[in-house]
Amino acid sequence: MKINKSIIKKAFGIALISLAFVGCQELDRPALGDYPKDANAPGGPLKFYVAFDGTTTNSLMNAVDSVRAKFPTDNPLESTEGISGKGLKGGKPKLFVSYSKPNDWVANSSSFTVSFWEKHGAPTQTEFTFSLLADNWAKANAFCLFEGTVAAPIVKFFVDEQPGDHWFEWLGTEKIPGVYDGQWHHLAFVYDGLTSGMTLYKDGVAFATKKWTNHGNMKLKDANVLGFRIGGAGDPSQGWMNSWTGDLDQFRMYGKALTVAEINELYTKKK
Repeated sequence: MKINKSIIKKAFGIALISLAFVGCQELDRPALGDYPKDANAPGGPLKFYVAFDGTTTNSLMNAVDSVRAKFPTDNPLESTEGISGKGLKGGKPKLFVSYSKPNDWVANSSSFTVSFWEKHGAPTQTEFTFSLLADNWAKANAFCLFEGTVAAPIVKFFVDEQPGDHWFEWLGTEKIPGVYDGQWHHLAFVYDGLTSGMTLYKDGVAFATKKWTNHGNMKLKDANVLGFRIGGAGDPSQGWMNSWTGDLDQFRMYGKALTVAEINELYTKKK
């Protein structure tokens, strides 16, 4: 049988080129163990985080969860200058940013932290910074509301485990000063299942811890969650449930009770 030397040469040349190409690819690839590591790998404590720092004209893209890339189903609100980059500008009646869920936060919320930056003058009504939607009297099994005046601000955090609910309230002699001074402030609500207490931090400083006596771990049910809203209430049709009219930024939800040092890092680094 006659061997075609021309075909052999061509095949050999192609093989050399292929090896060179693969070699170049291998040179560009980092050695094993040198790949960038996710700062909050699946199962980590930070469950949901929105920086509102997008710069596109697409409002949905500007409100994507930075942790699990959960996209909002609706965002009719505008961007504004935040504490770090862009923030969220409230002020539209009965409007808010909507998500299907805050990822796996509810399923991992035996202890938890909800943290965000807010900027507000005195509200003339009851306003909600977030609501975890459910089928109950409030149409939410967790929410945070603000009311009162500059001199006497009122902050309330509500949870409904269905059955069993509780209000954590900071008002009167235990009010949080400076909440409505028109400046950016960092707030963190930290519930510790070991102590049954929720502590409110403002700008890294701890205020009164409110107890759900002998309650222990939080028992919110993920199956009950019908949606999640930032800047809005569970049932805007009720006259007293108003959307947030101030600004918000750096909204974070953790499946653990953050330490004092961790809270201070969020505050000092404007996170």
